[in-house]
Amino acid sequence: MSGGRQADAGVSAAPAAGGDGPRELLIVGAGGFARETAQAVLALAAADRAAGRPERLRLLGHLDDDAALHGVDVDGTPVLGGCERVHDLPAAQVVVCVGSPRDHAVRARLVRRLGLPRERYATVVHPTASVARSCTVGPGSVLLAHCVLTAAVEVGAHVAVMPHTVLTHDDAVGDFATIASGVRLGGGVRVERGAYVGSGALVREYTVIGGWSLVGMGSVVLGDVPPGEVWAGTPARRLRAAGPAELAESAEPREQGADREFSGAAGRTAGRGSGGTGPGPATGMGTPGI
Repeated sequence: MSGGRQADAGVSAAPAAGGDGPRELLIVGAGGFARETAQAVLALAAADRAAGRPERLRLLGHLDDDAALHGVDVDGTPVLGGCERVHDLPAAQVVVCVGSPRDHAVRARLVRRLGLPRERYATVVHPTASVARSCTVGPGSVLLAHCVLTAAVEVGAHVAVMPHTVLTHDDAVGDFATIASGVRLGGGVRVERGAYVGSGALVREYTVIGGWSLVGMGSVVLGDVPPGEVWAGTPARRLRAAGPAELAESAEPREQGADREFSGAAGRTAGRGSGGTGPGPATGMGTPGI
């Protein structure tokens, strides 16, 4: 997993210019995930005020390539212009909040297109999330309301973790993955780069969800899911190959230093399902506007 770092009580990012005052934040995207992230940032500000401490983030607005949204307020937050405006505001932190099951590779494409250094990316964790001190969350990742990370969980960069998810001991989630609402991962699960785990899915301990694969909503995953495939059902079974966007992304060269081997227990064990022999204990559509 690349570049995980400790989430700092709701937000982690580079210091503001001069070191004083809240850090400014731009949300790339103006669809559902982006709007939810905006609400998480506002909740963080409210929690800071309630605790009598200075606000750590100030939301500047959304950026979206849909020109029809420019100048429009979305849930009270303005859309300031297209995504390239991140380069006009170099002091602002950024989170890229796009993607959907129909094209969950769009976030990786947009991050690559923007070409920002890693230190430009903030990490946003909703104040109601429970993140153990032994867990790490990477730059550009967002954890929404009532997520639980129990112990030694590693979350990579640009990961979307939706509300009411539970990631248990030694889970590892790779860069650009999406964990949809209500997902439950057993201990030692490895969700590889760009995978999408659909709402309400249950994943057995020490299972591997392969890169750029998709697990359908409500599935019960008892064995490893190979990279670049779509699985669904109870128990989950292969339906087809992943979409062309995901298959193309799986062949894309990775930036230097990205996606190191997972360092936690999930990285040291093979899957325990039908394809694995793990030694551990048995215990958006694809546009920036989505």
